[in-house]
Amino acid sequence: MGDSDYLADRFESHRGRLRAVAQRMLGSGSEADDAVQEVWVRLSRVDAREVDNLGGWLTTVVGRVCLDMLRSRRTRAELPLEPEAPLPAATPDPEQDALLADSVGTALLVVLDTLSPAERLAFVLYDLFAVPYDEIAGVVGKSPAATRQLASRARRRVRGAQGADADPGRRREVVDAFLAAARAGDFDGLLAVLDPDVVARTEVGVTTGAWAVAKGASSYSHLAGVAVPALVEGVTGLAVVRDGRVERTLAFTFVHDRISVIDITTDPGRAARLDVALL
Repeated sequence: MGDSDYLADRFESHRGRLRAVAQRMLGSGSEADDAVQEVWVRLSRVDAREVDNLGGWLTTVVGRVCLDMLRSRRTRAELPLEPEAPLPAATPDPEQDALLADSVGTALLVVLDTLSPAERLAFVLYDLFAVPYDEIAGVVGKSPAATRQLASRARRRVRGAQGADADPGRRREVVDAFLAAARAGDFDGLLAVLDPDVVARTEVGVTTGAWAVAKGASSYSHLAGVAVPALVEGVTGLAVVRDGRVERTLAFTFVHDRISVIDITTDPGRAARLDVALL
């Protein structure tokens, strides 16, 4: 067996773990495959005989690749709440969705999307794959103590999400308060019901942080005036209704009785096709 075949065999023995890490980091099976392929390319450029711990080296590299991909994704997505033109929805991947939901839970999947890239990496590597903090620190470019803090912040949000859907009545109270504050242009009232790290997502991008989301919401009081509480695809939220037609929807995810994620459908054609039940 030649050196290249031996290296390929060793890499294949780690592929499953690498893909699992990448899937939980990226939330996408196809992107995970791309990340693993990039790790193989980087491995082929080094002398693997000089790598004392190949498994640790590969995990570090896949973490760096995923971190770069997440940062690139977030940079591309930082757009205003009001899109200039709708983009087609991403193609769903039922197989990877089922795999992730089975392994980490649906609530965790939602919360992972609200974490910063560094927080997500620290949480996934430490809590799900038991990678030591000193190794993660080398990936995120921080001290082990700072890396521990990243994971701790992520862990608090995850724990909050585990019981997020327990009280429908309380969720409705939060939605009513959000709607009243948006109608009045009450910035402080919006901040009171938004998670500090809230994420608002439209067809073309995201707005992050309570200040930015509250600013966007308070500027659309004219829409809030015709919005009503609703179940959007079974999720507590709001619907903007004109002449009996649903033109826009907001679906909320809650953490610690605050709004953590707002999924906004701004295209009237798409909104009309959603399963919306006015409350």
